[in-house]
Amino acid sequence: MNKADLVNEVAKVVDSKKQAQLAVDTVFTAITKALKKKETVTLVGFGTFKVTKRKAREGRNPQTGDTIRIPAKNTPKFVPGKALKEAVN
Repeated sequence: MNKADLVNEVAKVVDSKKQAQLAVDTVFTAITKALKKKETVTLVGFGTFKVTKRKAREGRNPQTGDTIRIPAKNTPKFVPGKALKEAVN
């Protein structure tokens, strides 16, 4: 399923596809803004979005084999909730 498919599913519940697009975009924007502030977003029964810190590390350039330094960075992480895990299994 991609974003367009998700919009089509939401459109089945709301009045129009335009409103569905706005709703989906608003949810994604809200989650993104919260993660930028390093806040945790918990959707009970679905899962939790949070930001984790990746440490700086050494890697290898696959073309040359040279060792390179990979800087530390923040990355988003999703942890599925119990209900989502049970629905999948």
